[in-house]
Amino acid sequence: MGDTDVASVPDSHRHILEGKGFAHVATLGPRGEPRCSPMWYEWDGTHVLISHTTRRKKYRDLERDPRVALSIRDPEDDYRYVEIRGTARIHDDPGAALIHRLAKKYEGVKRYQGDLEGRITIRVTPERVITYG
Repeated sequence: MGDTDVASVPDSHRHILEGKGFAHVATLGPRGEPRCSPMWYEWDGTHVLISHTTRRKKYRDLERDPRVALSIRDPEDDYRYVEIRGTARIHDDPGAALIHRLAKKYEGVKRYQGDLEGRITIRVTPERVITYG
């Protein structure tokens, strides 16, 4: 599926992606076991962008199998959420631009103070969007 086949998020739930919630991101481990963890994200209007490093399991999971699912709860209503299922593409981020933007969004700081080595951007293309509430 190419970028022209991107599933869209309904206007009724777009504010959730534009907000400051956490994306609970699920990948598949080497034996097919699911792994899920909350992560900072950015919505560019079409894709979900996540900053990560090349030294973590989620990176290795996505290198092996780019299928990904994530859900984001509406911070104003626990019974509303957006689930996105799609394909991840990995891009180098040597200047760590995304993690710095995310640190500003989530922590209000100018620059991320954590691990900057081996930074990548995971770009999730939505192929199926499910909303609730």
